[in-house]
Amino acid sequence: MFFQHIYDKTLSQASYLLGCQKTGEAIVIDAKRDVDTYIEIAKQNNLRITHITETHIHADFLSGSRELANLTNGEMYLSDEGGPDWQYKFNHTGLRHGDTIKVGNLSLKVLHTPGHTPESITFLLTDHPASDEPVMMFTGDFVFVGDVGRPDLLEKAAGMKGTQEIGADQMYHSIQQFQALPDFIQVWPGHGAGSACGKALGAVPSTTVGYEKIRNWAFQYGENKTGFIGYLLSDQPEPPKYFAEMKMRNKELRNLLTHIPKHQKLNPDEVLNALQNGIMVIDTRHKSLYEKGFIPGTINIQHNNSLATWAGWFLTYDKPFLIIAEEKNMQEITRKLMRIGLDNIMGYIENVTWYEEKGYKLEVPNIVDAAFVEKAIKNKEIEIFDVRGISEYQEGHIPGAKHLFLGTLPENLTKLPKDKPFIISCQAGDRTAIGNSLLFKLGFTQVMNYSGGFSEWQSKGLEISKD
Repeated sequence: MFFQHIYDKTLSQASYLLGCQKTGEAIVIDAKRDVDTYIEIAKQNNLRITHITETHIHADFLSGSRELANLTNGEMYLSDEGGPDWQYKFNHTGLRHGDTIKVGNLSLKVLHTPGHTPESITFLLTDHPASDEPVMMFTGDFVFVGDVGRPDLLEKAAGMKGTQEIGADQMYHSIQQFQALPDFIQVWPGHGAGSACGKALGAVPSTTVGYEKIRNWAFQYGENKTGFIGYLLSDQPEPPKYFAEMKMRNKELRNLLTHIPKHQKLNPDEVLNALQNGIMVIDTRHKSLYEKGFIPGTINIQHNNSLATWAGWFLTYDKPFLIIAEEKNMQEITRKLMRIGLDNIMGYIENVTWYEEKGYKLEVPNIVDAAFVEKAIKNKEIEIFDVRGISEYQEGHIPGAKHLFLGTLPENLTKLPKDKPFIISCQAGDRTAIGNSLLFKLGFTQVMNYSGGFSEWQSKGLEISKD
């Protein structure tokens, strides 16, 4: 048996390529959208992709199953569970609980494991030349290392009222099914630490059924379903705004993107014209460069592992946008953005130096240090807003800081003082760089950025509040 775990650290998303080396057949589970990765792995290992499947209709990334099927002629095997509202709207071979996919000498048995979503399925893999017992399972967003999939996304991200309690009840019953499996089976989940699909995901890529029975919180409640549901629904991270868009696009017919686009380099006049016409410009430079000077109206979302997530919060899918980035980084940036369907890149420009050469002035953010923040707290003269997630805030924050999550800033502008200075803070300055640029674009010109953030505050031994 051939096995490869493919991990996208930018979205904390795992996919898998399994193959029968005797017949040369291979299956891909939960493909990301830039599918050249799988085609190259198959080619290098004398395999052909004949089967393509998913554990559920994804919300956190745009699935590449249809792109992969288009390029390889592989057959798509997708869940037909969950009822009429949870059916894929394009041609596929439907899967039900108890069905089996055969890939050469491998077989994948389908288990219906609803909870995260109604149609979620899990695959039990048997490598028949080695054993008649299943040796691996691919759980998608059902069971993670140390956690289980959250059932509240349909309600919080897609606005489907009343679904989180139903999902939580389904998850309770699904884990009883998991609990009955042999301890030796390896568990390969759809996500790792950093994903918004759960609240306590472990950083290691895989686990076993036996280990999760012992260590995973979800298996410690026994017959206490009420306690299980209460804990499952509490303190989940804020679901990114783009999740609802992904849910719809992964279920419906959409345009395919079977290659990595190459975008045009723009000249300064084209960028100026775009800004004047209200087109969004994303400055992907490191925050240290942004702090030396930025073009007014641009948003600083650094080219790091969180680029796509934050772009998904603030970009609109039906509107074009521009990128400030070095040419050498554009292919990687394009890959990251296409994985969540952000394809409307008009082009890019490499730097901001041209802006001053054109006679305009770069803005410089007002960076403040811990001593300034400490003095502001004592004098109660300047409000402080913590833009981290709610769970981070509740674990500890700067005394007096109010919580105002970065992703929802545009919807909460009335909570900010527009006619006087205020301070924003996060963990280590990455999110306040986004917030500073976003607020400046929206007319808040007196923002002060405590770029050292809560991490620096802690390291200095300063007072921490949990109120």
